[in-house]
Amino acid sequence: MKKQLLYAGVFCMLVTGFLSSTMAHAQSDPSGKKRITDTYAITNATVFTAAGEKGTKATVLIKNGLIQGVGSNIALPKEAKTIAGDSLYVYPAFVAGASDVGITKPNDPERTEDFVSSNPSDEIAGITPWRSAVDQFSIKDGKIDDLRKAGFAIVQIVPDGGMLAGKTAVMLLGNGHSTNLLLENTALAANFRGSRGMYPGTAVGVMAKFREIYDNAKLTSLREQKYTTVSGLKRPEITPTYSAMEEVIRGQIPVMFSASSELEIRRAISLQKEKGFKLILTDLEEYEGVLDVLKTSGVGVLVKLQIPDDKAIKAQKEDATDEVKLLNAKVKEAYDKALAQASKLEETGIPFAFTTVGVKSGDIIKALRTMIANGLSEKAALAALTSNAADILGIGKVSGSIEKGKMANLILSTDSLFAEDTQIKHMVVDGFIYDYETKAKKKASKEGNGEGSAKIEGNWDYTSESPAGSSDGVLIIKKEGADYTGTITYDDPSGSGKATAAIQNVTLDGSTLSFSFKVSANGMEITVDVSGEVSEDSYEATMTVGEFGTFPFNGTLNPTLTAKK
Repeated sequence: MKKQLLYAGVFCMLVTGFLSSTMAHAQSDPSGKKRITDTYAITNATVFTAAGEKGTKATVLIKNGLIQGVGSNIALPKEAKTIAGDSLYVYPAFVAGASDVGITKPNDPERTEDFVSSNPSDEIAGITPWRSAVDQFSIKDGKIDDLRKAGFAIVQIVPDGGMLAGKTAVMLLGNGHSTNLLLENTALAANFRGSRGMYPGTAVGVMAKFREIYDNAKLTSLREQKYTTVSGLKRPEITPTYSAMEEVIRGQIPVMFSASSELEIRRAISLQKEKGFKLILTDLEEYEGVLDVLKTSGVGVLVKLQIPDDKAIKAQKEDATDEVKLLNAKVKEAYDKALAQASKLEETGIPFAFTTVGVKSGDIIKALRTMIANGLSEKAALAALTSNAADILGIGKVSGSIEKGKMANLILSTDSLFAEDTQIKHMVVDGFIYDYETKAKKKASKEGNGEGSAKIEGNWDYTSESPAGSSDGVLIIKKEGADYTGTITYDDPSGSGKATAAIQNVTLDGSTLSFSFKVSANGMEITVDVSGEVSEDSYEATMTVGEFGTFPFNGTLNPTLTAKK
């Protein structure tokens, strides 16, 4: 029987657990799994040692996962394997200030018979500061290779959970046979999400509960110290929650508060000022109105590496009524301000890094280029991805730049990092080399549906590759007015031939065609996103299958089955 297409059949197998072992060995970079030698020399490349530094022709020598030297006159040992870098650009690999890559969701605790919604146990209420993200991390997650392909070598993983989810950790996106752990218990992950149907159920309730936990943990710590030295004292009530808060109370680790809005930012900083703990703000999305607050607070800042959806902007009509045009203008103004927020952080002098929690790896480079196009300097963008992130995570001595003695985490690209046509050819993570296929950029067809646009209307025969094998189908694209519609056929996950779904959110930006569709498998619905470049009669793209990673998707326009307008 023909192997199932990834986004239907493979998803079905993932759900039933049949593909877990296959996925562990199906990454696209087999050279990174077993190195022939631990000594490499990247010769005569254009090397950018840090954000703001000019690129110079140099050789980078790597041994035992460390950078041994950077320069033009380095003596190479005989055992060094050479990577010709004459046409390559070398940068420090990226560091994500917070990420959910590799994180698996823990089982929800069962409610006991004596459960009281106004006074639930800590675990049921989402108060689990004793948990560790390391226990939830799986190197087999397909999203790890996707994030590595986007240039990331180190991430701070954040545990999944409630208002106090647990402790974060700093991990390498490296070899599957290593623990990849750099630092454990680096911050306490917190957010303003209340617990449904119980206390604390609101953001205000979360703040009150946080104060209660912090004060009680501090008091318990003091009583515990006195109990061992002073007789006649009542035994302090020590709990897993209070014990896990000890590092926060002593100032050994910060609280990493997820605060996407200006209101949440103000609330988190208010708690920090009141209690005195160290604070990192993460997942920032709306923050232009509190730049002064961020500046004076001196807290760590992690901005979501994502730009707002522009579908509402593209859907605006020129023949709209005056009332609608006024509303559209306000929407466009808010959209433009959101794109320029990161540049405002730079102008204000606030050092920041990025978080990739909830961000699709395939959208990262586009988001960075859009931020740069809207005022963020390339220097600040690279600093946010490297040195700033390393400093915020406390690993600036070993990461964030290309220097002798630091970890060998490097990006080898085909052009300057943020150039339009740049592709990552190699990643070096912990001294392991990961090779990626690069393709020459093709020009869009001159015959299009608008100035500078490629021709996409018609019937496309496509193939898709996945760990489960190859599959094929037909993608039909039609134009109705100013919008595109159509359908796509795929292998039915139930095994009963082909199934058909409507394509949605079809956009054509120059030669970049993107669309999505939904597939039902085992009673669950999954969204598949496809995006790539159209050139003449070919379509070279990748498809992102929910949370399971990205895979090749290639189409050819069938001239004999052209859709009628």
